[in-house]
Amino acid sequence: MRLDKYLKVSRLIKRRTLAKELSDQGRVSVNGQVAKAGTAIKVGDELIIQFGQKVVTVKVTALNEHATKENAKGMYELMNEARI
Repeated sequence: MRLDKYLKVSRLIKRRTLAKELSDQGRVSVNGQVAKAGTAIKVGDELIIQFGQKVVTVKVTALNEHATKENAKGMYELMNEARI
């Protein structure tokens, strides 16, 4: 699954266009490497997302094409949340 689609479906980011912009700005890393919107995501990957002053680290636990609000949180495990 593409990175931008995963971020939107998992509800880590509200809109896919915003997810694409963040990744194209180099604010999303996959397994320690800066990732573009088209980067393939697989179960077990570690994502580091920088939202302004906030940095969120999650581990991918599931890849679903569609997810309800309740199921979206099951797509990742929150590892760390910090302020810069």
